Amino acid sequence: MGAYRGFNTTAIHAGQEPDPLTGAVIPPIYQTSTFVQDGINVLRGGHEYSRGSNPTRAGFEAQLAALEGGVAGFAFASGIAAEDALLRALLAPGDHIVLGADGYGGTNRLINRLHGKWGVGNTPVPITDAAAVRSAVVPGKTALLWLETPSNPLLGIADVRAWARIAHDAGALLVVDNTFASPYLQRPLQLGADLVVHSTTKYIGGHSDVLGGAVVASGGAWRGEALAEAIGFQQFAGGAVAGPQDAYLAARGLKTLGLRMERHGANALELARWLRERPGVAEVLYPGLEEHPGHALAAEQMDGFGGIVSLRFGHERAARAFAESTRLFALSVSLGGVESLACYCSEMTHASVKDTPLAVPTDLVRLSVGVEDVRDLRADLEQALAVVVRLPQPARV
Repeated sequence: MGAYRGFNTTAIHAGQEPDPLTGAVIPPIYQTSTFVQDGINVLRGGHEYSRGSNPTRAGFEAQLAALEGGVAGFAFASGIAAEDALLRALLAPGDHIVLGADGYGGTNRLINRLHGKWGVGNTPVPITDAAAVRSAVVPGKTALLWLETPSNPLLGIADVRAWARIAHDAGALLVVDNTFASPYLQRPLQLGADLVVHSTTKYIGGHSDVLGGAVVASGGAWRGEALAEAIGFQQFAGGAVAGPQDAYLAARGLKTLGLRMERHGANALELARWLRERPGVAEVLYPGLEEHPGHALAAEQMDGFGGIVSLRFGHERAARAFAESTRLFALSVSLGGVESLACYCSEMTHASVKDTPLAVPTDLVRLSVGVEDVRDLRADLEQALAVVVRLPQPARV
């Protein structure tokens, strides 16, 4: 099958051709560790050992790469495993990263506490301040600029093209974590990024039943070696690959990504507009709201605003009470599944940056808005806000 024009057609068919042996519409799950050879190093279909390649994983990698517009995709055992492989493939001791300050706490922990031990430095910067980004570049040492947009959990919107220009002027690469937007809403490679990373656990899998991560590479080169070759070698040598069952579940989820993202976004926008008028809510952070400082940029470089809404309550006690009072919004880490989740990020997903300049506000709750009936979601938030409103007001200092 050739290339397709439509996103949903590509999601369903790229890398997912029917089984040529039986005609099965869904490709089989190749649940095997090794493959029989027809002679010494004479491989059937190019597969030797599942750490190196597996047809189920290869199908998912082709499917995701087609949607992101990259030359190759690589599936890993988790989002952090994907990020770690990318960093190991492209960096050496003494290299430097310009790191978006508002992003996933696990990424910050990986870069600071693991790669920092091996001599990789970083400078955190506000993602919306291009001048600060450019000033943070260390000539001759900055190898990567790392950006997450929309950001987690403050939902900041960065200008991907501007970050790409700064990276390339410095001879560096731009990595964009596209987990929140997914390729349905945003394609960073088309905006100038060199690499995209995903936690496929989130919107790509979409059903909270698979753990995984991925890297998608553009066709560029890095230090004389093609990006895809460098990532592929690290995947094979490091071995943190996605298993066939995980790859199958991620591929299955990816086929309905467009449909789900439409519903996630519609529910999130309706709830965001409703929440900004509710007693007890101090601020609603959602790029689909006209008053959001990144609204115009998000409208320009994205095809929708996503399913994450963050709320601020003005004080920690109210945020904690709200997070522990929702019922349909289950209190949990993670996001992007069909079910709605609430997260108190300061103590949960971003505990690794607590009590640092990168700490998440203690009055913030992140909502991952699912695809349930919006009236039921609104009713759940209404009863949780009633708990907040009944709280004694904090004493004025």
